[in-house]
Amino acid sequence: MPKPIGPTIPRWQLGEQLARLRDEADLSQADMAKSLGCSVSKIQKIEAGDVGIVRSELLAMLDAYGAMDDPLRAELLELQRLGKQRGWWSTFGQLPTPFATLLGMESAATSIRVFEPTIVYGLLQTREYTTELIRAAQPELADADRQWRIRHARQQRVLGDDPPTIHVILDEAALRRPVGGPSVMRNQLNNLLSLPRHVTLQIVPFAAGSYPGQLGSLAIFEFPPKLHSPVAYAETQAGNLYIEKEQDLHRCTVRFNRIAEMALSEADSSALVTRIIREMTQ
Repeated sequence: MPKPIGPTIPRWQLGEQLARLRDEADLSQADMAKSLGCSVSKIQKIEAGDVGIVRSELLAMLDAYGAMDDPLRAELLELQRLGKQRGWWSTFGQLPTPFATLLGMESAATSIRVFEPTIVYGLLQTREYTTELIRAAQPELADADRQWRIRHARQQRVLGDDPPTIHVILDEAALRRPVGGPSVMRNQLNNLLSLPRHVTLQIVPFAAGSYPGQLGSLAIFEFPPKLHSPVAYAETQAGNLYIEKEQDLHRCTVRFNRIAEMALSEADSSALVTRIIREMTQ
């Protein structure tokens, strides 16, 4: 049975196709909004893949663009159907669009490469670590238990059946910052020593000195070739960035590879984690 991918990627694909068809028809977003009797903002969100679209609206857009090719219409109607399905995260109620997009990418990816400089990557976190992190870093999220249940569901979905290959690189600072205190951190670090076989973990030690990871976190998602091109993702204080342009993706890949080169091997990384655990018990 094919792996459920959620609505995110189909909406992106449909939005990209519709934007292309509109440009070829020499119509503006305002023209299309007037034709459909909706706001320009709605057209922008549809083309960005932020929202789904109903079948009747899609057919009206295709007619306006002169897209009468039956195979193309069938392909776009299928993307519309997939884009209306509910992602697994819908059981948790309304989530911020950028976060839902991230969950969709994780669900559809065949490969995930992540660098985190200050915290343990979300898919590898323990419940206590997640709870303390949310309480300290995101106090506006009053229901820490709900946030953990979402994160735990992420772990089950992504790390369960038919998982992607995952390569995680952490800075040593993420291991030594005592989120929740020594007991919470010992449990978290022990968890890093028992990861599934498809998860590769490397640590950049303090001894490595200055390196590209000091510029911030980075994630690169790869998908089946027919599904979507790779996407890089960076979470910042000002918002989330999704990077798809080939030149920008190349820069992100080169940067990640350089970080990996400066990180310890898997074996030496495990040894460092073990050593830090021992230091915490002394």
